[in-house]
Amino acid sequence: MILSILPISLQQGLAYALVALGIALAFRVLAFPDLTVDGSFPLGGAVAARLIFEGVDPSLAVVAAVMAGFLAGALTGLLNTRLKINSLLAGILMMTILYSVNLRIMGRANIQLLDRPTVFTFMENMDVVRYVPVITFFLLVTLVVKILLDLFLHTEYGMALRATGNNEDMIRSLGVNTDNATVFGLGLSNALVALSGALIAQDQGFSDVGMGIGMIVAGLASIIIGEAMLKPKTVFRLTLAAVIGSLLYRFIISLGLRLGLAPTDLKMATGFMVIIALGIPAFKKSREGKIHLRGV
Repeated sequence: MILSILPISLQQGLAYALVALGIALAFRVLAFPDLTVDGSFPLGGAVAARLIFEGVDPSLAVVAAVMAGFLAGALTGLLNTRLKINSLLAGILMMTILYSVNLRIMGRANIQLLDRPTVFTFMENMDVVRYVPVITFFLLVTLVVKILLDLFLHTEYGMALRATGNNEDMIRSLGVNTDNATVFGLGLSNALVALSGALIAQDQGFSDVGMGIGMIVAGLASIIIGEAMLKPKTVFRLTLAAVIGSLLYRFIISLGLRLGLAPTDLKMATGFMVIIALGIPAFKKSREGKIHLRGV
């Protein structure tokens, strides 16, 4: 049974690992609870699908989707830094706005791409099972993005981003414009999310306005699972935890479906998974406190 669900788990885990990397950048590096993800993921799919539908080269459509995602994230940052809107509210506002934007871009609730060329079209003529080249493609994309993100976060500007999330007052006193760092960081975060949306829309053959619902929770679940496995203390381990967590999360979901979990219950199961994962540290601390009191 495990072997039968492994291919689809690998494919989905690697595809959604880009979302986990984007969320890790916002939540862990910038310490910014960005909810734009639920809107920027379908934005990537909407832009790519509409351009492909209109005859644009699929690769150029992906680039346009990434740029659109960057713009969405940057606008969230501007709402927070320039208009002083609370970070959570800024993300919610942008997510809400993007729902209408995505509908406007597609002109309908969904766009079918089954008869259109995509970045995966060349794989159809390969004399192998389809999931092999698709998994290889997503693996290469994820590895390249992870490596580039690791390298960027070790540059001078990348260090400024990390410092902005760690101690904003301190880094501002050193002359770094933390507002610009936040705007750029959120733009980069949502660009990665939109990249995932653009690729997944082409892989599944359609883009839907509701494909981003619950994406932030799924991404957080992936990060939490990965961090529980690796206990990341460095940037390399943080991004690796996001990728591994995405793979494990999708495997757990696939296993649950195979064991009889109703697809309609997936979002609820994911929510409970995150609640339990976030509640375990508090539970452990509470138990340690009680044991200490008994010792006194």
